[in-house]
Amino acid sequence: GDENRTLALAAHLRELGCWVGAIRPPTVPKGSARLRITLSAAHQTEDITALVSALEQAVRQEQM
Repeated sequence: GDENRTLALAAHLRELGCWVGAIRPPTVPKGSARLRITLSAAHQTEDITALVSALEQAVRQEQM
């Protein structure tokens, strides 16, 4: 997606307590950007539920 949108989503997620990296060129092709979500065995079900809720809230807010 759009680099600015990706950076804004990553910043909003950080505000909600979720660290999600914004991956931009040159790591990905020019004209694209991605969110990098990394899970580990240390994450609990509650952590994943909180991440999903934060993603939903961030996307909803962006659409406004």
